[in-house]
Amino acid sequence: MEPTQETLRSAIVNCLKNIYDPEIPVNIYDLGLIYNIDIDDQFNVKILMTMTAPDCPEAEYMFQEVKQMVGYIQGIKSVDVELTFNPPWDFNTLSDEVKIELGLL
Repeated sequence: MEPTQETLRSAIVNCLKNIYDPEIPVNIYDLGLIYNIDIDDQFNVKILMTMTAPDCPEAEYMFQEVKQMVGYIQGIKSVDVELTFNPPWDFNTLSDEVKIELGLL
């Protein structure tokens, strides 16, 4: 079956839900660290993401893990991951489910 942008987006989200922030026991997608996923017609992927803090000691590791793991998805031609801190991440971006899971509600 030929991949589509929709099937690849679903596979990417599933992949990102298996990558966890080492300091907060929540995956990076549900944590709100992924701001945008773009897939062009040739199945090149661009992911815009952030970290919980600019001085996060695991930033480089997580950045590389996202690029590598998404790159393993069959049908994806290339992966570009861009790190941004604008807007900065904060706990208000978490869903109520995640806030409950972390004991914040």
